[in-house]
Amino acid sequence: MFSSSAPSPITAYPAPPEERLSTDFELKVASQVVPLYSCRVSAVPFNQIWPGYQRPLDQTELASFGYWDMPPAATVEVEIVSRRPIESVVVRPLARGVKPVVDGNRIAFRLAGPGQVVVEVNGWHHALHLFGNPPAADVPNRDDPNVRYFGAGVHRAGKICVGSNQTVYIAPGAVVYGAIEARGASNVRILGRGILDTSGFQRVLFNPARPATDVPGGRLDTNGFDHDQVGGCLHLTDCRNVVVEGIILRDPNEWCCALFGCAQVDISNIKLIGLWRYNADGIDVCNGCDVTIRDSFIRSYDDCLIVKGLGGHRDVPARNILVERCVVWCDWGRAFHVGLETCAPEMCDLIFRDSDLIRASHLAMDIQHGDRAAIHDVLFENIRVEMDDAYLSLQLQKSPEDKYQYLPNDPFVPALMGIEIMESFYNVDPVRGTVANVTFRNISVTGKLFPRSQLTGWDAAHGVKGVVIENLRFNGRTMRTLPEAGVEIGQCVQDVRVCP
Repeated sequence: MFSSSAPSPITAYPAPPEERLSTDFELKVASQVVPLYSCRVSAVPFNQIWPGYQRPLDQTELASFGYWDMPPAATVEVEIVSRRPIESVVVRPLARGVKPVVDGNRIAFRLAGPGQVVVEVNGWHHALHLFGNPPAADVPNRDDPNVRYFGAGVHRAGKICVGSNQTVYIAPGAVVYGAIEARGASNVRILGRGILDTSGFQRVLFNPARPATDVPGGRLDTNGFDHDQVGGCLHLTDCRNVVVEGIILRDPNEWCCALFGCAQVDISNIKLIGLWRYNADGIDVCNGCDVTIRDSFIRSYDDCLIVKGLGGHRDVPARNILVERCVVWCDWGRAFHVGLETCAPEMCDLIFRDSDLIRASHLAMDIQHGDRAAIHDVLFENIRVEMDDAYLSLQLQKSPEDKYQYLPNDPFVPALMGIEIMESFYNVDPVRGTVANVTFRNISVTGKLFPRSQLTGWDAAHGVKGVVIENLRFNGRTMRTLPEAGVEIGQCVQDVRVCP
């Protein structure tokens, strides 16, 4: 084990006494005790399509997470005590090159710089999620009348409505039980290091055909959701100049962080954990522009980082959206995803880059196109995909009595890349769109399982044109042809190139 007599470079924060903490691990970082919180996550890939009730707990399990602040240039020693006997330990993302040392029930490793890692003991169940933050740069004055300040401790805030020129600050050591909503606001800041927990909110049901007058005591917005309660931890509609930084979002009742028709949004260093309920997407950017999502962690039970076009903002394009330096774990759905709803005049200049997918589900990177938008100039670049040695098959539950069926020698492998023009229940446009100029560059896949990919259009007028797969590597080996890369070409697809 490591030892040091130097002063600790980190800052850890006590947990509120009434907060339930993890019983699976103990943690020290740079010799300081760091509290470990508990969260609920998915245990099996078992789902339903728009059920009228919430997911049962027997499909879930408890996991752990902890956070601290550290200087950008620091390297810290992490020491973990596991309450379970240790058979194996993996620290992800693998690209960080962390080499754990195991001694009995103790694990030690060095961590260079802030960031997010996951420690898997004896496999991925009941994992430990560690969030090293850079020091907070902009702590607001708690006496400012435009600041909603939540200090250390537990706060039962419920629905928090934010207006223009206002700030919500969730301090380190704070747990706020509630959700944040802003509509038509500008110059909004949501900051801190603490936890925003939405476990007290019921699941919001979706009905695209239901008029607002059919919602007793509530209202139905133009995106088809009943928002008498807030949908998700953060729900921002038609907002401008928004900063979201540092906080942890836990246990949303549906889409965790959703932006509808927003512009000039900067999201950084947020952590999404405890997403287990049906339709618990990560971050959804719907019909917006000039949005940046960076240096964040997303573990979701549905699609992780998504760009959509929804009917309520059908005349607003999705343009100039950047996702970078994120760590992603997908328990169900698609990780870096455009669609399935693509109701917009245009969706373009979309970039997903320099990120780690540590666990995949359906698909790693894809465009699923069901509405009328012209989708073009999409880049997936420097994405590192870690394929596990074995996956559980994705299954749909047909009735409340159904149980997940474990398959012997389960053959399921998630797909790597996909583009599909299609129609489905979720789409509202009567015509299909097009896809053009999509690049997958410097994609690195590691693991025993080789993932397949598929590209398919709709018809001659609504097809896929201009796809470049450049420097695709599997366990260090460069793929040089479509068959070698495992890419299947369907109908109405033109000009696909594989380049070393």
